[in-house]
This record gives sequence, C-alpha cells and structure tokens, in this order.
Amino acid sequence: MSQREHHIYDVVGIGFGPSNLSLAIALREHWTSGQDGEVSALFLERQSSFGWHRNMLLPSATMQISFLKDLVTFRNPTSSYSFVAFLHASGRLPQFVNNQDFFPTREEFHQYLEWAQARVADRVRYGAEVTSIRLVPGATPEEDRLRLEIEDGEHPAGRVIETRNVVVSTGLVPSMPEGTERDERVWHSSEFLDRYRRTDPSALRRVAVVGAGQSAAEITRFLYDELPHAEVYSVIPSYGYSVADDTPFANQIFDPAAVDDYYFGTDETREAFWRYHRNTNYSVVDDEVIRDLYRRAYDDEVRGTKRLQFLNLTRVTGVKRVGAETRVSLQVGPDAEVRELDCDALVCATGYKGMEPTGLLGALEGYCVRDAAGRYRIERDYRVVTDPELRCGIYLQGGTEHSHGLTSSLLSNIAVRSGEIADSIVARRAGRIAAGPVAVPAEVGGDLL
Repeated sequence: MSQREHHIYDVVGIGFGPSNLSLAIALREHWTSGQDGEVSALFLERQSSFGWHRNMLLPSATMQISFLKDLVTFRNPTSSYSFVAFLHASGRLPQFVNNQDFFPTREEFHQYLEWAQARVADRVRYGAEVTSIRLVPGATPEEDRLRLEIEDGEHPAGRVIETRNVVVSTGLVPSMPEGTERDERVWHSSEFLDRYRRTDPSALRRVAVVGAGQSAAEITRFLYDELPHAEVYSVIPSYGYSVADDTPFANQIFDPAAVDDYYFGTDETREAFWRYHRNTNYSVVDDEVIRDLYRRAYDDEVRGTKRLQFLNLTRVTGVKRVGAETRVSLQVGPDAEVRELDCDALVCATGYKGMEPTGLLGALEGYCVRDAAGRYRIERDYRVVTDPELRCGIYLQGGTEHSHGLTSSLLSNIAVRSGEIADSIVARRAGRIAAGPVAVPAEVGGDLL
C-alpha cells in the first residue's frame, strides 16, 4: 500500500533541471516579495543529486549563451539568484569581469546551477521518480486534484502526493542512429565523460564521433587532444561543420518577444522561423571550435600524420561487434558508397528527441486537446489545453517547440518562461481562493491508496 501525504500542493514539478530550478526560484521570490502568501511547491527528481549535462563538462568548453541569460536576470535583474550574485558569493566577480567575456565555461555555469539549487533544496526531493499522474480515485475533474504515484528509496511500497498543478520538465531523450544500440563501446554524447573515464585510454587506438553539431565537434577536439596515440574520425552527414549564426539580428530569435511572434503568428510565419533560423541552434558549431579542428587537421597534413580525419557526407547505417572492436557500416559520399570502419569506441553525438509526457499522463490523456498534427495544444502560459471540466493545470517545460518556437526548451528564455508559468500558477491559485473552498469527499482507506 502506498503512503499518502496529507498536504495538497499548489504545484509539483516533475524533473529538476535548470527549467524547474528557475521555476522554483520564481515561486520563492514571489513569496518573499510579500505577494498573496506562499505557493506550496514540491519538485521531484529521479537523479540522486542535481546534475546538468555532467558528461559534457569538457575542459574549456564554454556556454553558447551570455551569462546574463541565467536562471533569473531577464525576469528579475535584481535577483539574488543571478550569475553575478553567484560570482560575488564565490569571490570571483572582479576576476570574471577581467576576463572580458560574456561566455563562462560550462563547468563554471554548472557550479552556478548547483549554488542556486542548494538555496531552494528544501523544496526538492531527489531519488524520487514519478510513475503516474491521474485523478484522485472517486473524484471528479472539477475537484482540481491530481494524484502522483512516486517511487523512492525511503518508501519501498511507494508514495502518493496530491497537487492542483503539475509542471513536467523531464528533459530530452538521447537519440541514436537507426539500428544502433548503446553498449560499453558505443556511447551517446549524454554519457560521454562517464564512459570515457571508465575506459583505459591506451586501449583507444581508433575512435569515431558521429554528428555535425556542437557536442560532436567538442568531443572530437577532446579526443584528439587527450589521445595523442589515436586516430580520430569525425563522421559528418553534411559537407563539414556549419557555423552557428550568433550575430545580433539572428539572436533576436531568442528574445522573449519572439515567443509572442511565433505563438500568435500564422503557419507561414512559424515555418519562416524554422527555415531562416534553425542555424542559430540546430546542427551547428561555434566558429572558434570549427577553426580549432581545422587547424589540427591542417597541422596533421603538415606533419604527414593525418591522425584527425573527417568523413563528410557520411552516414552510419549499422554497427556490430567484431571481436574486441566495433565495426561501423558507413554510406559515404554522393554515390552512397558503402565502407566499414573498425574502431575501439564510437561516440554518437546525434542529438535528442523532444520531451514526450504521454506515458506519464496516462488516462489524463483523455482530457488533453491535440491539434490536427496530433500535438498537444498549448496555451501561451505553457499549459496544456484540456477539456473544460479538468480544472487542474498541466504545464510543460519542453516539448512545446511547435507552439512556442525555438526557445521553448532552451536556456535562452528560461527566466521569462519560468516566470510566466509561475504567474499563471499564482493567478489560478488566487482565483481558486477567491471562489472559496471546494468540498473534498473523504477517501476510502484513510491515508493509504
């Protein structure tokens, strides 16, 4: 029998990466500002501790966004949770300014995120995985309560929590080339550093990296520098890396106002956003990294070693184990010539699939409205459109690219996005309080499900 908590939360966040961390801060700052009382919130994270792309904290790898696009600044420039406040608390503000750089290392930004989450840790439970979300048994949708079933180490039989709103932010799902499965020698970039550190570097004589984006290029550079004895192959479906457009006019696509232009735009407007501005974020690489890799390849040519090789217009069509090696089948060039490459490790920096909460929502799917393409219809405040009788709010931080555009799951708009969700939850709470309490029937079984 699952143990049920007596408290009914105003909101429960599922997943605690940067997006829901930013939301937790927005709700905390709403309360400390003295507005309308505290919103009761709880955040559940299945990892045992906070972590954000830990396996891509490569040496000297930098953020691709300004430090000002932190968890809070675009929503509240005076917030004590800003990156600048973190630098001040860490005693590094003067040194950071002396760097004259808008882009901190990924490692330092991760330190900032850990610092921020420690300040709201009283609202977070780690090692807690939500297995289902549903209506309270016997309750009607109008009673505005959802029941979350949770598995954690403290309660082997499970735990039950009730809430009036949920914010789903479970993150992206690693994507592998079709027909390719991960094993001890075939890795996805999301697990790279962990896998690499558990492997004897001397055993890596030939390695291959698949992908044309920032992660692929950074891993290729890392392996080339870390393994001076090894051949490094970069398998690229395009004709070389494409540079990320981070020029000022193009970067306006990440401005908060661009979300309105996309959300309220016509189908033609939305299509134009993607056609003209995909190169700000998708399958593109920073100019500095591209030049670093080209310089290394050129130096190889000068020395006559050719240790770094780029296989352009090449796709992985199959992977199999042959003895101690991994044999990769490749289609190469415009004629799709088939060749094989034996390597000691294959790293697939092949991106992610979008967040898909369907399995988590279960029977609640019947209340969620979808568009003609089968995607969730989403309100401007990131709330899933539901049948009128369902009074609970289901918010998504991710999986809303079709409605809110490129920034719907990116750090670039994280502070404003979380602030809008917080404002929506606060407004719904105020409306419920003004309308008076809803009678809640007694449940059979008391505190147990």
